Amino acid sequence: MRILHILDHSAPLHSGYTFRTLAILSQQRKMGWHTIHLTSAKQGDICGEQEIDGWHFFRTPPAGHWWTRLPVLRQLAIISGLTRRMRHIAKAARPHVLHAHSPALNAIAALRVGRALNIPVVYEIRAFWEDAAADHGTSPAGGLRYRLSRALETYALRRVDAVTTICEGLRTDIIARGIPAPRVTVIPNAVDSQRFRAAPPPNPILAQRLGLHGQPLLGFVGSFYAYEGLDLLLQAMPPMLKTVPALQLLLVGGGPQESRLRKLSAQLGLQDQIHFASRIPHEQITEYYSLIDILVYPRLPMRLTELVTPLKPLEAMAQGRLVVASDVGGHREMIEHGKTGMLFKAGNADALAAQILHLLRHPELWPDLRQQARDYVERERNWSASVARYGDIYQRLLAPNP
Repeated sequence: MRILHILDHSAPLHSGYTFRTLAILSQQRKMGWHTIHLTSAKQGDICGEQEIDGWHFFRTPPAGHWWTRLPVLRQLAIISGLTRRMRHIAKAARPHVLHAHSPALNAIAALRVGRALNIPVVYEIRAFWEDAAADHGTSPAGGLRYRLSRALETYALRRVDAVTTICEGLRTDIIARGIPAPRVTVIPNAVDSQRFRAAPPPNPILAQRLGLHGQPLLGFVGSFYAYEGLDLLLQAMPPMLKTVPALQLLLVGGGPQESRLRKLSAQLGLQDQIHFASRIPHEQITEYYSLIDILVYPRLPMRLTELVTPLKPLEAMAQGRLVVASDVGGHREMIEHGKTGMLFKAGNADALAAQILHLLRHPELWPDLRQQARDYVERERNWSASVARYGDIYQRLLAPNP
């Protein structure tokens, strides 16, 4: 079976989007399927084709006209350029399925090509991009751009042959738009449980290089976006330090909020307790996890975080790390309070501090929490089981009509 995946962006860019993509492609290849990979012009100013870590990507060149930088016209140019590029690749590769991944721009282009060449289209919603734009501050919620984006997503959802999404929260929202429930399949985020089997022993050389000294160590691994609530975590540090003076925090990653977080750290006088590590290659991530006692995910309560499940907590759980997370809907789908992790009231720094201090006061709870988190990932959140769900969808679309 040949599947042409149409993507917003891919490696070498770092994001949860690219990590999920590579996991899907790797598992589909293991299943014996042939995957072809095309990115939109949003990948950047790259023409032709590109080989990244053994993966071959077809690229779509950005439009060069000045007017394509204007709102709406820019999105139309992305769709048009991607449609032309996809049609050329599809005619040569002859895929059995066009599998478009968020946003709707990719789905619209795939629908044009699919209808012209009689190829079924699957559309995978990883997040509603109008919500992401609102939470990033690039487009106000409820504004004209927000409503246009939402309408475009709904238009695509109603016309594709099948819909997949990453969690139940998004599935519920999709069905509420009038999409029949049987057409919407959840392909949940997962991890390679073999790769994340157990965190290695802490590396003292790495700890020294990062400026860490002693324990306990809190940590966050991921992108520094406003909705992640990292400023809340920093604000919770001073009261926790009054009880546990040796407490430290390691922030691994980067993003739009990094400079703000560094300034806040200085304002709170926490330069010696908070350590920043830049983005690191994904293959090195286990060494950083091994240093951290408690991974903290303080996502703020908003539409995006209520609907979408993140990937990083699953990596931590797979390695038997302790997890403390806010009680937004995306976390509640995969963390059971007191069993696989600890949840606190989202947006409440005092509640966050209380849960962390509770764990630090009761180390006898740690072994069961770690083992139960690991068991949950192995049982329900491994990529082989998750990606296998695509098989039924593809086969149903390719079956001859009775």
